[in-house]
Amino acid sequence: MINNIEIEVIHKDIKNIHLSIHPPKGRVRIATPLKMSDEAIRLFAISKLSWIKKNQKHFDEQKRQSPREFLSGESHYFLGQRYLLKVKEAKDVQRVAIENKKTINLYVKSDHSVKSRERVMTKWYRQELKSIIPNLIAKWEPLLKVEVKDWGVKLMKTKWGTCNHQEQRIWINLELAKKSVRCIEYIIVHEMIHLIEKDHNENFKKLMDEYIPNWKSIRSKLNEIIFESKHWNY
Repeated sequence: MINNIEIEVIHKDIKNIHLSIHPPKGRVRIATPLKMSDEAIRLFAISKLSWIKKNQKHFDEQKRQSPREFLSGESHYFLGQRYLLKVKEAKDVQRVAIENKKTINLYVKSDHSVKSRERVMTKWYRQELKSIIPNLIAKWEPLLKVEVKDWGVKLMKTKWGTCNHQEQRIWINLELAKKSVRCIEYIIVHEMIHLIEKDHNENFKKLMDEYIPNWKSIRSKLNEIIFESKHWNY
């Protein structure tokens, strides 16, 4: 704790110290080389206090969507677009269907609960996101000269995506189904570049600049609205 700011310190087998701020509330994390002393870490954190406060303020000012109850009239996002939800009784299979450019219909059984409505929506989001990912991976594999041997979709608490460099596997956050395809593509490329460069170092940034020159603006767009639920936070 420095200046009433809680800081998570992780010791890793790395050469340089790395400071990062994480949504939704600006959690501070410092990754340090294994042999770096506590005093050196403390002095580094103090030197970065102004930067930390500036970035935490950015998270405080972000728009947040309150937990959803999956009721008619609620706003729900899909591929970066806002829709109004209409809950209807399912005559056969429970499902989700986009009626037009403004409405998502949620068909559920007459005795539906909040959890059952959420399950149907979550299943739909997962299916839609999984239908998008393969084409994007196939597009970027020859460009980056890497191979993704396996990929998956799961709900993650702190990251949009992760990469297992050794197994050449990437995971994509289920919540990305609510973001634009361009944002989804940015995260996929981000994780695929980790197959080349494991750390967020200068070489990683150089590769990002080379392949997606406007990646910083896409990242800002990605974090414009934070989706929150009772079981998940960024």
